[in-house]
Amino acid sequence: MLAALEQSQLCVWAMRNFGGKNFEVEPTVHHLRMRAFCLFLPFSTKPPKKLPNSIAFSGGAVDYHTMSPSLFLLWLLTLPLLPFYAQASVPPLGYYLDCGGSKEVTVDNLKYVPDGSYIKVGSTSPINKPGLLPILSTVRYFPDASARKYCYSLPVIKGNKYLVKTMYYYGGFDGGKEPPVFDQIVEGTRWSVVNTTEDYAKGLSSYFDITVVPAGKTLSVCLARNSHTGSSSPFISALEVKILDASLYNPADFTKHALVTVARSVFGGEDILGFPDDKFNRMWQPFKDQNPVVACQSNVTSSDFWNLPPVKAFNTGITTSRGKTLEIEWPSMSLPSTYYYISLYFQDNRQQSPFSWRVFDVSINGHLFFSNLNATAKGVTVYAAQWPLSGQTKISLTPAAGTPVGPVINAGEIYQILPLGGRTHTRDVIAMDDLARSIQNPPADWSGDPCLPKGNSWTGVTCTNGFHARVTTLNLTNAGLGGTLPPTLDNLSALSHLWLGGNKLTGTIPDLNGLKDLETLHLEKNNFEGPLPPSIGKLPKLREIYSDFQGEAKEK
Repeated sequence: MLAALEQSQLCVWAMRNFGGKNFEVEPTVHHLRMRAFCLFLPFSTKPPKKLPNSIAFSGGAVDYHTMSPSLFLLWLLTLPLLPFYAQASVPPLGYYLDCGGSKEVTVDNLKYVPDGSYIKVGSTSPINKPGLLPILSTVRYFPDASARKYCYSLPVIKGNKYLVKTMYYYGGFDGGKEPPVFDQIVEGTRWSVVNTTEDYAKGLSSYFDITVVPAGKTLSVCLARNSHTGSSSPFISALEVKILDASLYNPADFTKHALVTVARSVFGGEDILGFPDDKFNRMWQPFKDQNPVVACQSNVTSSDFWNLPPVKAFNTGITTSRGKTLEIEWPSMSLPSTYYYISLYFQDNRQQSPFSWRVFDVSINGHLFFSNLNATAKGVTVYAAQWPLSGQTKISLTPAAGTPVGPVINAGEIYQILPLGGRTHTRDVIAMDDLARSIQNPPADWSGDPCLPKGNSWTGVTCTNGFHARVTTLNLTNAGLGGTLPPTLDNLSALSHLWLGGNKLTGTIPDLNGLKDLETLHLEKNNFEGPLPPSIGKLPKLREIYSDFQGEAKEK
């Protein structure tokens, strides 16, 4: 077991040297190189109370009799049914957006549509390089340096898991030579730093992906400037948001965490696997080392595995000689000290028979991960929902005595467990979204989470700290606003200061009876109609009002 985790810090790293000959390729084909950058938020420095759990599945059944009870706990889970039957009111099961595009384009039988329906800010630019994939030939960029973030907002089915993938190819859209560096944010959590400089210098595009469960009926994906952005602008080439089956990546606790992809690899493969081999368009990178590669001789059924790996992920494997321990260093980069979700896939490449058996122990960095694993022709997977890793990772497969052939491994997935940075209280989110729709000309960053992440709240909005943030101040003085105030403004029950003076707001002032903490209210120099609602005079903490209805300013 690793020592107690250190307080984590900002860490940027990149996948390198997967060994597949088609790994580093020009962006003129669909093989996009994955770069994984991660921002580590403060994480517990205490070791786990018990050893992480690993579980094996063989042909869709739980293979629990081989597990060491002193090390592992079996989790028996009932898989909920996912409501896939489409109805008119149900959001789409996925989005494929060509950012900055003006027409529908097709890549690998996936149709990408222009992104303009899902974002209200930004400018677009073509990338004038011959032979680019259609989704890399345009970008949406965000030159407004006053905005705290730039957000896509997509309707989703609440409570379902989604795979979010962002893709980047700079192309010199701003006349510069190097791409800008900036942050990306999902559901109010700072997900990663986007630095595509090294890839772009090699003629490569970059992509990132993360698995997350939205808290509400919309999912926000945002870009934001950081101290390294400089005078350039954040940009994006394509965005994919795909609903995942309910079984995938259980039993990760998506109410507290998201899963950031570190590595998703096919051992011994030659090509990147994506759609249609993987129906979610997860990208499986080829991985080779000095160990022999073996071809598969039998078929695997993807639906027998909770994570639904593509069948072609089992077409090859890495093995070694009879009686020897198979060791692979994967992923090939050094990992920061934190917890990871790990899933490994195995299959006996020989034809199934009563006399064929392939049994071995699986260890990671010297710690037993699973004992007496029997790799069958139907395939088997073992996984751990929380496993500590630090530095280089070595996977060892040690054969049982008398096993007629050496161990084999076909594929693997590793995801960093990213603690969610919190979410704004639901009633505040609803009220702020209603306000954004009711007023005209809202600030450019009024989309996504109103409060989070810290430092990227909406312009004019101040919030409390904590996992469930509350809106405490709205200061939109002289912001050039029009439109009206919605009745749900009354739901901002933690609001202390409401300053709306110097705009062109119209209509009546809604009842503010719910704002029991309101201390100051500025409504002057607008075009409101009618009297102030009587409830304002009954607010217990209100000590200052500026309003044209009352003539001069009054204090309580």
